[in-house]
Amino acid sequence: MALAALAAAGCGGPSPHAIVVGAVDDAAKGADPAGSMRLARDSGFGAVALSAIWTPPLTEPPPDELARLRGAVEAAAAARIRPLVAVYSFSGATPLTDEARAQFASFAASIPRLLPRVRDVIVGNEPNLNLFWMPQFAADGSDAAAPAYLALLTASYDAIKAVDPAVNVIGGALAARGADRPGGSRPTHSPTRFLEDLGAAYRASGRDRPVLDMFALHPYPESSRVPPDLEHPSSTAIGLADYGKLTDLLEEAFGYAPPLVYGEYGVQTEIPAEERGAYTGAEQPATRPVDAATQGRAYVEALRLAACQPLVRMLLLFHVSDEPRLEGLQTGVRYADGRPKPDLAEVARTARAAAKGTLECRS
Repeated sequence: MALAALAAAGCGGPSPHAIVVGAVDDAAKGADPAGSMRLARDSGFGAVALSAIWTPPLTEPPPDELARLRGAVEAAAAARIRPLVAVYSFSGATPLTDEARAQFASFAASIPRLLPRVRDVIVGNEPNLNLFWMPQFAADGSDAAAPAYLALLTASYDAIKAVDPAVNVIGGALAARGADRPGGSRPTHSPTRFLEDLGAAYRASGRDRPVLDMFALHPYPESSRVPPDLEHPSSTAIGLADYGKLTDLLEEAFGYAPPLVYGEYGVQTEIPAEERGAYTGAEQPATRPVDAATQGRAYVEALRLAACQPLVRMLLLFHVSDEPRLEGLQTGVRYADGRPKPDLAEVARTARAAAKGTLECRS
């Protein structure tokens, strides 16, 4: 199954394909930025994505948050780690007016202006989910989120490029699934429907310039027991193995398929008894966690898939180390105390090979 899926997902060709392999992790914004970034580097990561949360009427991060970001970015540089910053809001602060969009765009542009080592800015986070964007639907049931997100992305792209045209603007950051039900209890859009509507809004805008440099997707599996090579040919979900479907949707939306970033991917692990001292709370069985060895195999396979898909430029795992609250996410390659999970050495080896472009694409 894995070999066939790799071929269908864009594998092939004799040339190796180098990608950036990193993690989404805010630990370096804490008390020990240097130690956190060294831990990321020792885990095989060459990039770390940090968050910068926007709330109105901010036009740049407050001094304390800017100081935390600066400490993390400087530590990243010292550890030879590429820092990315994801700028987004939660749904209670969705920027829907011209004024709010201008504030958000100024905030996003302030990141490379105030932190010039940051060369990659992600605009938004899962705008197809109600947790991060509301409303999802208009009163008539049409898509309200995609056109509004396009307006925000456009304003942010232009503001960031005005600071430095060379900064890489990453848009989308879509969740892998959504219901597409206007009357549902949890209003969400699938990435398929969102991209169709985003493309319609882009074409209707008459804009003849890009609104992004790379497109991001968060291809989490339906549960941690679902392998990364599972395709979704008959549904609106988009996973790691749906490369062809994703590039076709982008081609239709923008007239071309931009480079791709898999901006969050994670597999939830069970925590063995001997490691429980580093955690609090109770494990959530609904996440269907797997043992750490299964996680390791999934991460290795995900890296192989991504490195064999020609337009993919980055794959970011979620996180370096687990969240210590068991109600949170235990998707890191290390336990909450920083100890390595059993397959970390193989994951790190594969990550470094992917970064060098020496992973073999199977046919």
